[in-house]
Amino acid sequence: MKVLITAPYHDRAQQILKEQFGEIIYKPWKSQERAYNESELITLLRDTNADALITEHDHVTSAVIEAFPHLRFIGVCRGTPSNVAVATATTRGIPVFNTPARNAQAVAEMFIANLINLMRNTLESIAWLESGQWEAGAHTSYLQFKGNEIAGKTIGMVGFGAVGQTIANLVKHFPTTILYYDPFYTSDDPDYQKVSLEDIFRLSDVVSIHLPVNKDTEGMIGEELIGLMKKEAIFVNTARAVVVKREALLAAIESDAIRGAILDVFDHEPPDALDYRLIHHKNVLATPHIAGATFEVEDHHADIMNKALHDFYVTGNRAIRQLVNREVLSVKPI
Repeated sequence: MKVLITAPYHDRAQQILKEQFGEIIYKPWKSQERAYNESELITLLRDTNADALITEHDHVTSAVIEAFPHLRFIGVCRGTPSNVAVATATTRGIPVFNTPARNAQAVAEMFIANLINLMRNTLESIAWLESGQWEAGAHTSYLQFKGNEIAGKTIGMVGFGAVGQTIANLVKHFPTTILYYDPFYTSDDPDYQKVSLEDIFRLSDVVSIHLPVNKDTEGMIGEELIGLMKKEAIFVNTARAVVVKREALLAAIESDAIRGAILDVFDHEPPDALDYRLIHHKNVLATPHIAGATFEVEDHHADIMNKALHDFYVTGNRAIRQLVNREVLSVKPI
């Protein structure tokens, strides 16, 4: 089998796939600094005569899949394969695999770093120091930028998948109290307490969003829930912007109804004017969708994908969680 890889993939992982499938063609999208679009991907698949594709951000549309219905599989090095026409792949009997949790550690570390920065007024104090304002006495900064510790706080997770659990496993040692809301998962860890969605917002000092995007979660976090938050609470979203009604969050921030927010995702990327009202607010620490952007994530997704393909094709395990379109198993023998 000839496998075209357009995702970043480290050398050792490529070698493992070569030993398993026979031939690897490596054309990473990063070399052109943007993902392959539909027509570029069709040309690439045609020119390489590939039997399978491992992608990351490329536009694997229905047209791409219909042009190459013989593909043996499509690997997507992302948690959510939103760039792949999964339904079309299923119709054509093509299994689609993803790499859940590839960025869990990266997001968790960013969560902690930014939470400490906001709670300790770190960025504001650095700007004050660099501006040369330290002239009013030795204790000015000590008094002006005094902050809070994470220890002793209650952290509430809305959604308790891989990212939420990784954050919880790290911050519980500060120590903190961990609450979570997840209708599809119940933890066996006695350190974590499952509560209602309303109680997450009512009881937590930090509310952190870890929801996927689907018809049930779009706009799920609105004025009613945000209105339950404590005045000193912090809202964190490193997941997806569309699950939160930004007008409700903006109103809470601008009215000082909550202490502030840590945001890595926005309704529009690049941001529009309303997004920038959030980004520029003094009580918001905003980053440009980089919580999951580490070099190690690329190593993680290659390792996760390789293991999934080995488990599925070598050991014959059809129950692996990385199989996105499980219904494909009933379309045709694989």
